Amino acid sequence: MIDCVIIDDEQHAIDLLLQHISQVHFLLVVGTATNPVKGLAMITDLKPGLVFLDVQMPQLTGIEMLKLISKDSHIIMTTAYKEYAIEGFEHQVVDYLLKPVQFLRFLKAVNRLWTIHSSLRPATDQDHYVFVKTEQKGKLLKIDARRITYIEGLSNYAIIHMDDQKKIITYLKLKELSESLSARGFVRVHKSYIISLSHLTAVEGNMVRILNEEQPITIGDAYKKAFFDFINTKMLSLPPPDNSFN
Repeated sequence: MIDCVIIDDEQHAIDLLLQHISQVHFLLVVGTATNPVKGLAMITDLKPGLVFLDVQMPQLTGIEMLKLISKDSHIIMTTAYKEYAIEGFEHQVVDYLLKPVQFLRFLKAVNRLWTIHSSLRPATDQDHYVFVKTEQKGKLLKIDARRITYIEGLSNYAIIHMDDQKKIITYLKLKELSESLSARGFVRVHKSYIISLSHLTAVEGNMVRILNEEQPITIGDAYKKAFFDFINTKMLSLPPPDNSFN
């Protein structure tokens, strides 16, 4: 999970970013500010991994703030003026988003950051394990999250499906599991289903196919936009056919 702070003198711009961030599993907002001076103090105190920083602000501009923010915080600039982009990139910002920020463009920017973040974070075997409550009172079961293919929610409990066809019943709600597993490559596609992106094999219309599962899973209307926006960021663009020899 990447902690982030939003600094913008326009509240409606902050609200739009909050809406976008709520649909991304690896981002967590820890603070917002419309006053750049207070925002700078917030960044110094909270030390977030990511700062969404507006350029045009009173008292202190985003470009001036760039020179004061610790290099430990990655920066994504936001503004209505594209002429500031070159100066922003000179300060090694992750990306530059034009207002009003479109979700798909936002998603591409934060996915670029996630790639950087993941490459810098050392992984160990223990990073892949989670503990869940089981049917047996007081017993916690250790599970390798990499082997979970999908999770099915049923009222106040959930069925965890493993890659060896084993099923584990845990007394956790799907919302709790979604929040815990979102940073591990899991995404909720339906009010009753969370899937592992590692075990996703195909998308067929409004259905997804999971490895070793005969029945596809339906993508719920409430989750459709965020899911396909994410899929579009992974789409390969093929060049037009070369007809020069025809």
